[in-house]
Amino acid sequence: MYAISLGDDGAELRPLEPWHAEEFLAHLERGRDFINQYVPFGQTATDADGARAVLQRYADMRAADTGSLHGIWLDGKLVGGVLFLNFDAESANCEVGCWLEPAATGRGLVTRAMRILIDWAVDVRAVHRVEWIAASGNTPSLDVARRLGMVRDGVQRERYPHRGVRHDLEIWSVLAPEWRAARARSAHKDR
Repeated sequence: MYAISLGDDGAELRPLEPWHAEEFLAHLERGRDFINQYVPFGQTATDADGARAVLQRYADMRAADTGSLHGIWLDGKLVGGVLFLNFDAESANCEVGCWLEPAATGRGLVTRAMRILIDWAVDVRAVHRVEWIAASGNTPSLDVARRLGMVRDGVQRERYPHRGVRHDLEIWSVLAPEWRAARARSAHKDR
């Protein structure tokens, strides 16, 4: 359907759909403990049927215009992804998120992929507010929010129980005018 280059390192952003179930499962198996440190993403995908069900859930969300999954492939191998959660076109708000297997970290893949998603949300879908919500202990995730120019709106203390721990959740956001201004400044610097 599409493959968008994320740079000259062989990374691409592509749709992640139910027919990718086997590849998605293999990816989750390589990174399950790392991926599930702070969120239960893909936790029920322990076999091909479970992986297909997770992907189908997001395909259904895409069809309903309420969310979507987008995989990150590095040298032809699925290594992670970015997603829209709680996509609400009527109110012009959405939440974004990400996941990566350990071998793919530290390369800026999520930041590059997320820029494409946010550009699309702001420019094509007229989204006004993009949110990023992550556990306070999830430093790599919060670092991406910072790199994207998001502002920390606040912290919900001990909001999210996961693996026997109640995690504080940080809410970060960027508004469309802020996103456009930052993008313009970046383009001006690149000249």
